[in-house]
Amino acid sequence: MRVCAECGGELASSFRFCPWCAAPQRRKLVEFFRAHPRDEGKALRVSRYLTEDPHVRFSVWNAEGVAEGAVSLDEEEAERLAGFLAAPRLPRPRPFERLRALIPR
Repeated sequence: MRVCAECGGELASSFRFCPWCAAPQRRKLVEFFRAHPRDEGKALRVSRYLTEDPHVRFSVWNAEGVAEGAVSLDEEEAERLAGFLAAPRLPRPRPFERLRALIPR
């Protein structure tokens, strides 16, 4: 068990947020994403910093585990990127519409 720096409540060390006041307990969150097969051997690491200067950092890693490049986005740009990535996909045509498209006119 440890103590929340924000409210002093007790919490398990695995908790990312305090269950009593919702304050973040980590200074950053990190996630790795596998590359598309044509970029085999690479990975994308995304770090979200929860500090006084919140931002999101993207880095591209090679097969040897070395970062080849990185860029940070402020919160506003990170939110804009999230909206872009979450954009709805075009609806798939229904079977009838797909068959109709095959008929020569």
